[in-house]
Amino acid sequence: MAAWELSGREFDSVLSLPARQCYEYFVKRAASHAALWSLHGEGGWVIAEGDDGSAYFPVWPHRRYAEACADGPWAGEPARAIDVDEWVVAWTPKLIDGLRVAVFQTPDDEGSAVSPERLKRDLERELSRLGSGRD
Repeated sequence: MAAWELSGREFDSVLSLPARQCYEYFVKRAASHAALWSLHGEGGWVIAEGDDGSAYFPVWPHRRYAEACADGPWAGEPARAIDVDEWVVAWTPKLIDGLRVAVFQTPDDEGSAVSPERLKRDLERELSRLGSGRD
């Protein structure tokens, strides 16, 4: 997984974007750096609950964004990277039965709720565009 330095300026400016643009940023960054992030503690991966009671697996494009949401019931939960190839191949089939994905929540926004299949498709499209050899 390729690490990247996230400047304070980029961090702040991306947090101010609407959810749709944050989603696009997420897909580009996760693909180009071969990783996405979530929060994982002693109790396992965190799960967000929507207003309608639906369960969501939250993901972010960088450790710092995930850590910014580690408050309230997630206080102190550390961020952990997930390899993007592992996400596409192994995680997506497991999430299809029951969970949606909350892409890029911020302290002020719930992010974009998408199906695991849509996120997989968007990541594969971006990975292919980057020339990583996917169909």
